[in-house]
Amino acid sequence: MIETVVLDVGETITRDDRYWGAWADWLGVPRHTLSALVGAVVAQGRDNADALRLARPGVDVEAEYRAREAAGRGEALDETDLYDDVRLALAELRRLGVRVVIAGNQTSRAGELLRGLGLPADLIVTSGDWGVAKPQPEFFERVLEVAQARPGSTLYVGDHPANDIFPAKAAGLRTAHLRRGPWGHLWADEPTVVAAADWRIDSLRQLASIVVG
Repeated sequence: MIETVVLDVGETITRDDRYWGAWADWLGVPRHTLSALVGAVVAQGRDNADALRLARPGVDVEAEYRAREAAGRGEALDETDLYDDVRLALAELRRLGVRVVIAGNQTSRAGELLRGLGLPADLIVTSGDWGVAKPQPEFFERVLEVAQARPGSTLYVGDHPANDIFPAKAAGLRTAHLRRGPWGHLWADEPTVVAAADWRIDSLRQLASIVVG
């Protein structure tokens, strides 16, 4: 029985359009160019920040992030960044008595912005808050601490096989691979992903049936 559902953030809860568009504008490159570079590094299994380094060789990503914040052009999230199924899906899970946690690889600032949206979740945390990021095992140890349920009763939902499905499975959690965003679509039918995912879904609205099933 699933008692707790833990969800990734980028391309699970939120679209990444604004994130990459803002970076393209800041670096002075066309948005479609950076989008194509993101797709290229995704296909190669590389860190998505490598897209920024390809767009501007030698760029110090952390320094540019701080410069954006200082210039008032830093991270932003609002209701339009949420996928359409998020609020309904999370509210239905809580109605069923399931603990809902959102935990992904984001900055502490992104966590603040997410908490400000009033989502129907019991807890929202980020790798920036914890000081440890996926796919490190320590991240999933923290997930289990806040899940307040046994690994076999905890479901981790995400789009990225290497960051979400494989390490969550290794930690003993149940897993649901979401076909959403470039990572979710690119590897949706990869045999290793199919084998590792307990469920494969196209919408967060399907989570309720997993819980009651």
